[in-house]
Amino acid sequence: MSVKAFELVPVVERELLMGEKARINIECLECCGKYLYVGTNDCFIHHFLLEEQTNAKGRVVYLSQKLQQKHLGLKKGVVELKAASALERLIVLCDATIYVHDMLSLEALPSGSAKIKGVLSFCVNENPVSADPFCVELGVISSRRRAVQIYTVHEDRVQLVKELGTPQQPCALSLDGYFLCLALASQYMILNYSTGASQDLFPFDSEERKPIVKRIGREEFLLAAPGGLGMFANAEGISQRAPVNWSENVIGAAVCFPYVVALDEGFVTVHSMLDQQLKQTLSFRDGHILQDFEGKLVLSSTKAVYMLVPLPLERQIQDLLAGNRVEEALTLTEGARRNIPKDRFQILHKRILQQAGFIQFGQLQFLEAKEHFRKGQLDVRELISLYPLLLPASSSFTRCHPPLHPFADLNQLTQGDQEKAQSCKRFLISYLHEVRSCEGTNGFREEVDTALLKLYAEADHESLLDLLASDNACLLADSAPWLEKHHKYFALGLLYHYNGQDASAVQMWVRVVDGVLQDSTRSDLFEYVVDFLSFCPSLDLVWKHADWALQRDQVVGVQIFTKRPVGGDQGSRLNPEDVVTYLQKHSHALLLYLEHLVLDQQVQKERFHTHLGVLYVERVLALLSQTSCPEEEKEALSQARSRLQRLLKESSLYRVQLLMGKVEGSESLLLERAVLHGRLGEHERALHLLVHQLRDRRAAEDYCSWAATACVPQEPPNATQQQQGTRLYHLLLATYLDPDVPGGVDSTAAVDLLNRHGHAFDAADVLGILPEGWSLQLLRPFLSTAVRKSAHAQRTAQVALGLARSENLQLLHDRVSSQPRGGVIVMNKNKVNFHPWHVCERETDRDGERE
Repeated sequence: MSVKAFELVPVVERELLMGEKARINIECLECCGKYLYVGTNDCFIHHFLLEEQTNAKGRVVYLSQKLQQKHLGLKKGVVELKAASALERLIVLCDATIYVHDMLSLEALPSGSAKIKGVLSFCVNENPVSADPFCVELGVISSRRRAVQIYTVHEDRVQLVKELGTPQQPCALSLDGYFLCLALASQYMILNYSTGASQDLFPFDSEERKPIVKRIGREEFLLAAPGGLGMFANAEGISQRAPVNWSENVIGAAVCFPYVVALDEGFVTVHSMLDQQLKQTLSFRDGHILQDFEGKLVLSSTKAVYMLVPLPLERQIQDLLAGNRVEEALTLTEGARRNIPKDRFQILHKRILQQAGFIQFGQLQFLEAKEHFRKGQLDVRELISLYPLLLPASSSFTRCHPPLHPFADLNQLTQGDQEKAQSCKRFLISYLHEVRSCEGTNGFREEVDTALLKLYAEADHESLLDLLASDNACLLADSAPWLEKHHKYFALGLLYHYNGQDASAVQMWVRVVDGVLQDSTRSDLFEYVVDFLSFCPSLDLVWKHADWALQRDQVVGVQIFTKRPVGGDQGSRLNPEDVVTYLQKHSHALLLYLEHLVLDQQVQKERFHTHLGVLYVERVLALLSQTSCPEEEKEALSQARSRLQRLLKESSLYRVQLLMGKVEGSESLLLERAVLHGRLGEHERALHLLVHQLRDRRAAEDYCSWAATACVPQEPPNATQQQQGTRLYHLLLATYLDPDVPGGVDSTAAVDLLNRHGHAFDAADVLGILPEGWSLQLLRPFLSTAVRKSAHAQRTAQVALGLARSENLQLLHDRVSSQPRGGVIVMNKNKVNFHPWHVCERETDRDGERE
């Protein structure tokens, strides 16, 4: 956990300070700017000029020049020194008295009022409450009574501001604003000298060890607590930082953020305020004083003075990173935020995060590495460049200088360990995918997408096709050879397509389908190519490969035309007539395409309907002509006839006479001939075929239902669908009752027809043509239906008449009610008339004249 945070640099050697005088000891120190003041036990103040320099090795050294020395004329040693630079005064405690001297000449002020007597110890308020810049505030411990006093020191005088009693004799103090932190004989306390409020902290035995009360920031103090702890306390008596565990015999402490430096008789220890860990230990014999002055740590033995020079935080962080101590380096970096300008810190912080990420990447700690890369806003090309050949040849990227890591490439990092290399590649895939999805490529999308493509292809990753099928920036010049190298020809076709080279894409896929190239990415590649061509805007490309697809599989290949959208711009739209002409040499494909036009697209062109009907008829006749009839051929014949019948019944655009000529000589296609006769209005011939040749009653009845809606009635000219249906059923009944046909009257079929379809007949007409000898019991269902139908019609007419009368009466009532008063209503048996008065008078006069 160690780190070299400070270097011990000599400042004032013994010979310069005291020469050969063996009994002279250092008692106190003060440093102000370039001036160093040393108080000794022989009542001297020594004044030195310090010059800071950097030697050839980059280390800080100090050159000391003794300017003068001053004996105070007393027999006691100098206890404390404090410089007030704004006043150019030096405040001196000697022989329980505070004196004020000139900083440069070291002469005491002539005025006798510029002194304070009976002083045990004092401190300067580094956060003064006075608005006077030429005034220094002092906190003073009285040696005569249990009290602390607040003084202000001016250029020529010292003034008492306030005195506060304490429960015990104070032995150490520190002052910040209105807050006094005191070490009493048995405890520490916080005292507000403005309000008098106090807060006890924790016990401390001042007889066992020296108390330490050190202001380290605004309203915050560092105290030596029992158990060898350095405790932090704020003005409210609360510790907001964890304590540091230092020596039981600490005699001095100081803070140089983010470190707490402690001095005991043999060592200087450095603890971090961020994680409370011991970071450095320096051997230092006869340690006597440790103080910080304006950010400088001054250390002394009884004979010499030294500086604890902090190493630059950046160097400390780099040392930690060099030892792979990532968390400590990051903690120290965060702690340095307050001491470094914001812009510079942001740059430093990002770089440290990036370095930390590469360290953890090298240790295969991928989750941590990814988080540091993300927070450090790593140029993703830094990571990609570790993987040989992943960056495009056109990339102008050069690595960061100084480098973020010591690795030349992935091979050096993994030392030939293939499992480790594969883990690194999987991490890069994950990281690049995340960077790409959150748009964190920082303008380097070509490098990211090209690297991802290469990694996907090499690892046979399922996301390769997703990458190429989506919006991407893969460079064709780099990606195409890589895909060919790894036999990813289907993916290469997608890349060609994305770059607008559809001809190259299709050619690549055709070679795979034909077995020239081997790629098992898609087992349905032929279907994919057909689907691609069906949406391809280039008609030249469609015509170029249509024959290849049809020769391979007509059923699938024809989808190039059947799946093609009906809309689209003029340049990508196919003329159906051109397609039909092109498909003449592919009979099955032609049949499927015509079905698509006629049945699916509902194209209303006689040519296509007739052509499809002819193909259906030829197919059926070909199947009928085969002598052997295995089950498969029977099924095929059944399906072929079903399609033909569907077309004949549903379409009204084909040339009926042409199709009739093709089927007229076939005795096996009686149903189809009947439909064609129906299309010609020859219903009697149709029914004759169905009843007497085909002998299929159900087919005859179905024909009547179909013809009533599908065939245009010939006579009467404006017959309704119901009338047409009635006429057809009567023709069917007449066919059953015709005595001149072979077999004579089919009374069973006639009775069955009447009983099941009684609603379709005119009962009066039927009763007129039925043979007289038929039993009414046979016709009971028919007669019952006829009676119900007649009664229903009569009642319906009565209801309609009643409703009409009611409506007429209501209208008459409304008319009468709406007429103005003053008229005459004339009522007779049949009507009611309204006449206004003036009309009535004229009518009366006329009647009188007539009389």
